[in-house]
Amino acid sequence: MTSTLPAVTTSTVPAQRRPAPEVRSADRTPPPARLRSSRLDLLLCGALLAAILVVQGWNISAYPTLSDDEGTYLAQAWAVQQGKGLAHYTYWYDHPPLGWLQLALLTWIPSALDPGAMTVGTMRLAMLLISAVSAVLVYVLGRRLSLPRWAAGLAMALFGLSPLSVVLQREIFLDNIAVMWLLLAFCLAASPSRHLWHHFGAGLAAAAGVLTKETMLVVLPALLVTMWRHSHRDTRKFALTGAVTACALAGFSYPLFALLKGELLPGSGHVSLWDGVTYQMTRPGSGFILDRGTGSYGVLQSWLYYDRVLPLGGLVGALLLLATWRWSVTARALAGPALTVAILAALALRPNGYLPAMYVIQALPFLALVLAAGTASAAHAVLRRWRAEGERRLVTGGRYALAAVLAVAAGAYVVPRWYDGDRTAVTADANAPYRAAATWLGSEVENPGDTRVLVDDALWLDLVHAGYRPGLGAIWFYKADLDPAVTKTMPHGWRDLDYVVASPTVRRDAVDLPNVKAAIEHSAPVATFGTGPDRIEIRRIQQAAVGGAR
Repeated sequence: MTSTLPAVTTSTVPAQRRPAPEVRSADRTPPPARLRSSRLDLLLCGALLAAILVVQGWNISAYPTLSDDEGTYLAQAWAVQQGKGLAHYTYWYDHPPLGWLQLALLTWIPSALDPGAMTVGTMRLAMLLISAVSAVLVYVLGRRLSLPRWAAGLAMALFGLSPLSVVLQREIFLDNIAVMWLLLAFCLAASPSRHLWHHFGAGLAAAAGVLTKETMLVVLPALLVTMWRHSHRDTRKFALTGAVTACALAGFSYPLFALLKGELLPGSGHVSLWDGVTYQMTRPGSGFILDRGTGSYGVLQSWLYYDRVLPLGGLVGALLLLATWRWSVTARALAGPALTVAILAALALRPNGYLPAMYVIQALPFLALVLAAGTASAAHAVLRRWRAEGERRLVTGGRYALAAVLAVAAGAYVVPRWYDGDRTAVTADANAPYRAAATWLGSEVENPGDTRVLVDDALWLDLVHAGYRPGLGAIWFYKADLDPAVTKTMPHGWRDLDYVVASPTVRRDAVDLPNVKAAIEHSAPVATFGTGPDRIEIRRIQQAAVGGAR
């Protein structure tokens, strides 16, 4: 703030009444008012963004392996583009639809130019835009939470270049889009200008995050903490009230949508929001995350396989920040991100909770921020000790020496591990079996328009583009047992099918799906792509078993 007092010389003010010079905490660097006002910030952020986009974009369609969830969200976006409703089958309130509505917008132009490009591997490129925005928001949030420039850059690099981030952010997951909205909400909540509209905007952005992936709801308390700390005391009540109101009003649009469609509560002949929420809350757990042999333990090991530094280092950093928030300026500034990590970790540690592989996505930016903040605090602690010991002459040069030591130590441990993980991401081809299966089904089946195939959603759009009828010819395998609109077209069950594409997902989940299981048991492979548990088998329903039923 610029002073309005006239300038005076030292001699005109009595010594005992001179104002004390402002003392700035050693572990707090004031952020720039706006990112664009600092050329160094722009250069650093731009250089890191270029590196992130190269690493995440190179080989994006070939690694990691296509997942059924990716195919489902993209197929739902395709249905929106085609005017076929909110999903390619009966929409049953599994997730709010805002996520794939955004996907539909992101993929609209490329799909209009080349309809055949609307497949999972190709449309992963749309996720680069989400990754780019999220990475920049991590940097902006770090600066607004008073991290020094180098620490904000470290957080951005941790978020965007960790092998765990590279793998998960490439995939078409709603979580990646929701995280972008949550980061925007945090940035608005921590705005240094403290305008009321920033807090209203934070509430709307938070609502967009929740309506993209409902699990973001658990992060909102941490957002309120950030907003409380960064709002002006005189307008804090208005700011918080406005943010909560904006978030609630936008969020209530989802149950209002269900109410207007007559699908809020269970009833005969229709799906309901209540049933969808009940399913999500009562789905079988995957076991305790630290018990060997449980599904949750397997998910944890899959995260640590790609990167141990970001998940474990970030968790430790968050706990330390929360433990020292009373006397550490950095800990108080980072209270929101640290609390976010703590909340997500506590939910993951539920004794028998359900833990999906993409769960860690919502924690990645906050893990990066608290780990970078912990590194900055350690560096400043060393500098303070040097000052306390009277070695002031070493402070200026010591900054560079300390930075060099930290960089060498971190590099010796992190770089070899990250190099191996990122090299795999930019060179491996995990999706050759999927491409080969799609090619075979498009070229070897004589009359795809009259052929009925059970397939997972990772291949569903490939078959639609190859001429199979959406929903009747190319059938998402779950729907053959779970959707009455599909089962009524199969009066003889599995006997009304021609092929089943037994991908790893189909084989795994067929145990609980009678029609799918029977189709696999009464079929023989006519083409196999890949080997071992990752193979994809195209199996023809055995006509001898079908007999004259069709």
